[in-house]
Amino acid sequence: MARIFALGDLHGCNEAFHRMLFDKIKIEKTDKIYCMGDYIDRGLQSKEVVDTIISLREQGFFIHTLRGNHEQMMIDSDDSNEHFEHWFNNGGDTTLNSFGIEKFAEMPVKYRQFFLNTKFCISTANYIFVHAGLNFMREDIFEDKDAMLWIRQFKPDQPALKNKILVHGHTPKPLEEILLQTGNCINIDGGCVYNQNMIYGNLVAISLPGKEFIVERN
Repeated sequence: MARIFALGDLHGCNEAFHRMLFDKIKIEKTDKIYCMGDYIDRGLQSKEVVDTIISLREQGFFIHTLRGNHEQMMIDSDDSNEHFEHWFNNGGDTTLNSFGIEKFAEMPVKYRQFFLNTKFCISTANYIFVHAGLNFMREDIFEDKDAMLWIRQFKPDQPALKNKILVHGHTPKPLEEILLQTGNCINIDGGCVYNQNMIYGNLVAISLPGKEFIVERN
């Protein structure tokens, strides 16, 4: 049976990403890896993170990529000066430096396509993977794409989940809180990029269906 892993927000932390994949998980081509989005911004290696994912896919690994709010801010940044400034001031400057460009429109096609092809949500027979969460106030929990990118406080509606496990990131949590999680709504954002803060700075993955947490300090 294929192993399933979900990884929390990366934010340009490619070295921790490498150690997680190759030292901790020891990735195999039969694995299914779900990345929760926010590959870019704040950390210094946004391009390297994306290069890692693209390279693994080219080698035949199954890497599924969710879209985070930071990818959306970048995609929207070409729409207006206001959108550009909003992204730039939320870590976009480090992404521009990493790619050696001045705006998203200048990004090489293969990288633009990578970001544009990210998924808002991936629902399988047993799991729902999404960056931020879901709007359980809606009759259709898959309708609100803004919530998938931005929502922070939500109470999962159990009938709507239909016994699936919801895995998300977006809101950094101290490691001790992450490790104590039970139930079927699990946040795996350990605030990897915030490694100067002792309660964050952790890249967290979860192995499914066993719900085993795997931690790599950035």
